[in-house]
Amino acid sequence: MKFHVLTLFPEIPRAFFESSIMAKAVDRGIIAYDLVNIRDFAFDKHKTCDDSPYGGGAGMLMLPEPLNLALKSVHKGIVAERGRKSRKRVVYVTPSGRPFNQKLAQELSQEDDLVLICGRYEGIDQRIIDTWVDDEISIGDYVMSSGEVAATVIIDAVYRLIDGVISSDSLEEESYSDGLLEYPQYTRPEVFEGRAVPEVLLSGHHENIRKWRLEQRLAKTLRVRPDLIAKAIENGTLSPEAIKMIEKITVVRP
Repeated sequence: MKFHVLTLFPEIPRAFFESSIMAKAVDRGIIAYDLVNIRDFAFDKHKTCDDSPYGGGAGMLMLPEPLNLALKSVHKGIVAERGRKSRKRVVYVTPSGRPFNQKLAQELSQEDDLVLICGRYEGIDQRIIDTWVDDEISIGDYVMSSGEVAATVIIDAVYRLIDGVISSDSLEEESYSDGLLEYPQYTRPEVFEGRAVPEVLLSGHHENIRKWRLEQRLAKTLRVRPDLIAKAIENGTLSPEAIKMIEKITVVRP
């Protein structure tokens, strides 16, 4: 997969692509990226990319012309590299978009090319959205000044789902992988500041460990995100074993 990030501040996402697991995925050729500086497509010597919005109001809006030229350049590059039938998705990261979640991350991970527009100021001209954007996505019910940070959140959630980046075993029981939150994890030392690792994890009894982890996942999800449990019950995705555990947890919970 290749990520194309259109931004006024390419140095922000560059640090992410050059670090940790992402850097290894890039080195191995699993992930590619292109940081497109929108200012390179501005017309004047000052590289102006914003102006005041029609109709008045506070703040500035990103100009459509430089962004349009940047998107045309990316589109041309994708066609030249993969052909016109490649799977490509253009995403504008904005607080007014649809909520980002694990299901959407899985969906985006199937694309050949993911193009992310990083907004700034009051956002971008609606005509760019109407012409180019396939998805408007929000990472949460709050407002940020940096579209680059929000786009990086999406990239981080997506790239790790691509084959070869992380082992499939590591992904199977993560939070939201099946609608439940993850169970608690422990490592050495066995006792830390008077707190011991649960005995079941030291037992070597794989079935008991599996049951304990499932019960812990259910208990945490009930406590922190009961809406996920309600949704799983409604969709019929919980096993009979999980339903019995929920009944037990609900009875004993204060």
